[in-house]
Amino acid sequence: MKWKEADFNSSISNINAVLIYGPDAGLVDELCDKALEKLEIDKDNLLAVDASDLRDKQDAVFAESCSPSMFGGRKAVIIADAGDSDTKFISELATSQSLCATLIVTAGDLRVGSLRKLFEEGKNIAAIACYTDDSKTLEALIHKELSAQAGIRQVTPDAMSYMLSHMGGDRGITRSFLQKIAIYVSDKHVVELEDVEKCLPDTSATSADDYMYSLTAGHINQTMIALDRLIYSGADANMLVRMLYNHFSKLLTAVTDGQLPKNLFWKVADKFRNAMKIWPENEIVNALSKLNDLEKLCRTNGMQPEILIRDFSLKLSVRAAKLALKRRK
Repeated sequence: MKWKEADFNSSISNINAVLIYGPDAGLVDELCDKALEKLEIDKDNLLAVDASDLRDKQDAVFAESCSPSMFGGRKAVIIADAGDSDTKFISELATSQSLCATLIVTAGDLRVGSLRKLFEEGKNIAAIACYTDDSKTLEALIHKELSAQAGIRQVTPDAMSYMLSHMGGDRGITRSFLQKIAIYVSDKHVVELEDVEKCLPDTSATSADDYMYSLTAGHINQTMIALDRLIYSGADANMLVRMLYNHFSKLLTAVTDGQLPKNLFWKVADKFRNAMKIWPENEIVNALSKLNDLEKLCRTNGMQPEILIRDFSLKLSVRAAKLALKRRK
């Protein structure tokens, strides 16, 4: 079955297994935690395993999933970062007559393949996609979270425009950012542009913008300097990957629609317009695919994520420089 979040909230207790997947890793984690909460899973009744370890742990996972709890209560088994290569084992487990646990499978941005088809077409199992927030859903989330956290009565247009331009790639990071804002403005109950700029997570807005727009413009040296500043100030490499993914996703929509995003922050409009001229649709799609692969590498590769993001940024900014040169000829 294909689920929406409302289906997830009402029916998670009635199925054998659920696949939670998509490019918004923060929302994937959030729904996974929500599933455990709704199922009232005690830590003694929970087994979590990474899909990369399944080959060596299949027997143990199957045994744990198909045996009653020694402590009473419902059991759950989480298989994280799954892919199509894991479909055979997951199918056998999810459809087993002996299954005693709710199976929760998480994954990144899956294409339509065997794993998605298994959960979308199977009985007593379901799949829910976690896509990054668009302007409409992000604005609703901002209003909901701020009013709930601190009783915020007003968000100025500039502040909202800024947040819509700089958030949305990861639900977890977005919520963390909004919590900081709620605390910062708790004495005045109004969110202004200055408040948002001061609360931007991990680094200044200027450095983040310099990095993204220097990269898409093909300004190689400026890209690497801005990235150095971000990393030096404590920016997490995984966050930077998701920020870039969100940036290129917005760029793809803009190029496809032939117009700037509706809620783009006015200070970066010219830079975004320039990126639209440089990047054709097929190049953006290719960049998004590589960013998806990069996020997986950052979580599974033995190399430091900072090394991976530096290498990727250099290569992509060089590609942008070539595209810009080609356009000028």
